Amino acid sequence: MNITIVTVGKLKEKYLKQGIAEYVKRLGAYATIKEVEVPDEKAPENLSEAQMEEIKNKEGERILAKLQPDTHVITLEIQGKQVTSEQLAKELDQLATHGKSKIAFVIGGSLGLSEAVMKRSNYALSFSKMTLPHQLMRLVLVEQIYRSFRINRGEPYHK
Repeated sequence: MNITIVTVGKLKEKYLKQGIAEYVKRLGAYATIKEVEVPDEKAPENLSEAQMEEIKNKEGERILAKLQPDTHVITLEIQGKQVTSEQLAKELDQLATHGKSKIAFVIGGSLGLSEAVMKRSNYALSFSKMTLPHQLMRLVLVEQIYRSFRINRGEPYHK
């Protein structure tokens, strides 16, 4: 399985980079993981609705440019479906069973995802109703992908 994680903005925090690198290394036994960062738009504190939409649209164009037509896209959205680790594992297993070997997880910027990216999505996933930093979500996401593969193989890790 080929998994791409498309994110807005550069990851700066060393501890997050180290955690992500560890899980990407572990995932090497199960899948090919590729991380793609697209530039974020600089956003001042007080933005109008129109300015927010413009920023999301610019970031959205960059995201869409990284998605191939045959890729199954899973967007991380606050309003997405909340699932257990076992349910995510089952979803990934079913994608593999149905020949969906290219999967992209998309994490938007601080303002979220554009309408165009959400329309391109095949599945909207939410890890929480809480707003979490998108940089932290990268670490949580790769850990959950790793956990999914371990669950699907019946290997110890998931408790």
